[in-house]
Amino acid sequence: MEPINNEVLHEFRFFRVYKDGRIQKFYDTQKTPPSNDPITGVQSKDVIIQPKPAVSARIFLPKIHDPTQKLPVLFFLHGGGFCIESAFSPIYHNHVSRLAAEAHAIAVSVEYGLFPERPVPACYEDSWAALQWVASHATGDGPESWLNEYADFDRVFIGGDSGGANLSHNLAVRVGSVGLPGVKIDGAVLVHPFFGGLEEDDQMFLYTYPDNGGLHDPKLRPPAEDFARLSCGRVLIFFAADDHLREAGQMYYDDLKKSEWGGSVEVVEHEGECHVFHLFKPECEKTVEMVKKFGSFINQK
Repeated sequence: MEPINNEVLHEFRFFRVYKDGRIQKFYDTQKTPPSNDPITGVQSKDVIIQPKPAVSARIFLPKIHDPTQKLPVLFFLHGGGFCIESAFSPIYHNHVSRLAAEAHAIAVSVEYGLFPERPVPACYEDSWAALQWVASHATGDGPESWLNEYADFDRVFIGGDSGGANLSHNLAVRVGSVGLPGVKIDGAVLVHPFFGGLEEDDQMFLYTYPDNGGLHDPKLRPPAEDFARLSCGRVLIFFAADDHLREAGQMYYDDLKKSEWGGSVEVVEHEGECHVFHLFKPECEKTVEMVKKFGSFINQK
């Protein structure tokens, strides 16, 4: 039996790599089952989108007051550096349920493949497969009844935080490039977006993505032509002033403003807060403000 080699080859924000190839993550992701919220009336359930490679989602349905009224759809992508967290974790379950209640929207929170079992770009492909699955309900005969009955496919929003915001941008570009029949992407919400950051964040991303194009890979640094292809007319970006990704997020905003996209972008900044503070301080005043703004953006006419 070979002795375990505990020599560390790389150490990143979310995991370390040993010389013998083992990878140790620093965070264990807990998972909670779907449930009904007795206070808001939001219901949730899990669905399988495809068995191999495995992609699933948790769907949230707000309390229905008028069965004839169609609801906007929030297609949500969690963060976690493409290697940790889950649509089924308590923090994301609670957060997305809250967004569904505030926006009075059907939310589809995607469980995509994570590094190291499924290196990048698996998360991008899984997210695209999930969005196509949502679009398959646009004619009213898809596999999920909640989407068939209640979803307004002219009001689909893509959103997420951190790495999930990066995925959201890339999906909006992909829809603008190849189309998504029956669906209109009305807007995108990017919360504390990851488009590179400190050197350690860049190096971690490149390690999780074996076929990367270096520091100028379009997934890390979107080129001008990608901004021009964005499929939505509105973008809302949330920044946290003390976020280690803040400077790179500003570069994204500046490039978006300078691009030939032609849509409208709005920025909300929270002073004195760090990266994804809303997940860890759900009851603080700034999180409440963020959720309300998220909801009003979705319902803006």
